Amino acid sequence: MNEPRPHHHAAAVAHLRAADPVLAGIIAEAGDCTLTLQSDGTHFAYLLRAIVFQQLAGAAARTIHARVLDIFGGRAPSPAELLATPPRTLRKAGLSAQKIRYVRDLAAHAAEGDVPLPALETMADDEIIAALTRVKGIGRWTAHMFLMFRLGRPDVLPELDYGVQKGMQVAYRLRKLPKPKRMHEVAARWAPHRTIGSWYMWRVLELRPPRRTVKAKPKVKAKVKAKPKPRSTPRRRA
Repeated sequence: MNEPRPHHHAAAVAHLRAADPVLAGIIAEAGDCTLTLQSDGTHFAYLLRAIVFQQLAGAAARTIHARVLDIFGGRAPSPAELLATPPRTLRKAGLSAQKIRYVRDLAAHAAEGDVPLPALETMADDEIIAALTRVKGIGRWTAHMFLMFRLGRPDVLPELDYGVQKGMQVAYRLRKLPKPKRMHEVAARWAPHRTIGSWYMWRVLELRPPRRTVKAKPKVKAKVKAKPKPRSTPRRRA
């Protein structure tokens, strides 16, 4: 079962509404927060899926992920099982050579305990980010998504997420896409519920999709034909 349900966010939404007038208006438009956790399976299975899905369209990623699971009877493998699988088998499932290195690196770290997956729930956010980013193919953005959608950590601001950046730019009428420092300044009043505040930034783009700017075609100056020089009349000899 996915948790928490929308009504579990009532306290966070009430805080955000009171703390930030701009966000209060967005909440009035968007309604209840429906953020839910992806709690099925293991942490290893979640991270494996996250790596498979990187830089792929949804349909293609789902197909490749399903083929990887089929290797193990339709379920997610354990770290030891993935390490024992020949790379060529993973390649046949559709994983690129780079992603095979990534998933094997994840499995190696998990098997050795260097990334203590079972203990992540007891660790602080910064400790989790430091642990996960030891794995090739897992960066700060993936670690933030893990904190938000896997562990349900309440005070995460994914400053590298384009959707949150763009939503903040539109909502707060910023001239430019905000940098991480500016995002933390804007979201300071959301604490300790920046996860829910970020969720509403994603909703901003659904409520107020940015207009596409059509570049005006440059005006082509018409070439002015040079007037022919009058022919000089030859002087007659006397």
